Amino acid sequence: MSALLLGIAPALPLHTAGKYVAGAYIVFLALVLVYVAIMATRLSRTERELAELRRDVELRRRSDAGGPDARDPGREREPVA
Repeated sequence: MSALLLGIAPALPLHTAGKYVAGAYIVFLALVLVYVAIMATRLSRTERELAELRRDVELRRRSDAGGPDARDPGREREPVA
């Protein structure tokens, strides 16, 4: 039934369909840009958290070794489970 309907339905003339095609490309491009922006935001947040974790690991290694920079005075340490 739907194949028959598609066969009977006329296609849009090229001068009319052009604006719909351009609109579809613009919407697609906007969606891709939003996706890339979201991924860039998540990447920067993940990199920031990773840098903080690396800093915490380095501070813990220094405190276990008893080095001169063993503790960060401005930061509370959480107990290890």
